[in-house]
Amino acid sequence: MNQASIKVIQEKIGATPDGFWGQKSIAACQKYLKSLCPNNDSPNTDQASLTKAYGAAGDESQLVNIDVKGLGVKYDGQVVKTIRCNKNVAESLLAVVRELATFDEGRAALKEYAGCYNNRVMRGGSLPSLHARGAAIDLIPNSNLNKQSWPISATMPFSVMEVFAKHGWLAAGAFWSRDAMHFQKTK
Repeated sequence: MNQASIKVIQEKIGATPDGFWGQKSIAACQKYLKSLCPNNDSPNTDQASLTKAYGAAGDESQLVNIDVKGLGVKYDGQVVKTIRCNKNVAESLLAVVRELATFDEGRAALKEYAGCYNNRVMRGGSLPSLHARGAAIDLIPNSNLNKQSWPISATMPFSVMEVFAKHGWLAAGAFWSRDAMHFQKTK
């Protein structure tokens, strides 16, 4: 993103609109997004809490398909009819997708869907990814890679992050300053 785009985000989150994304902007961004979350809690990400909430990693009996026909979701240019996710996030994920389908930046993100359920470990780690529980989704992967800093080089629209936050999802780009393609539901 350019400095003008960063200034717009800074104004929205109550940070000094100077176009420099430092610790104060990061803290203000996280506080703002948490304020949008319905439960306004920090997510529990320890393995015991995740297993209690979503079942064991790879347990496909915890998965359901949500119908996203007609909402503009595409994977590698192909229309996606259903997203396979954890039954405990299905309602909120469908609400997110429906809301994203109502505005330009959201529709653009849905056209670059990159997956939800994937029974694998976290990149660079040994613990299961939230994708292995069907409680994470990736969008716009080509410009929001794991090692790209958001909002400096990663381009995930802030409006997309806001929609996810309103439905209780954490935006990795805002909370980890990287991996901006990744959103996870942890409560």
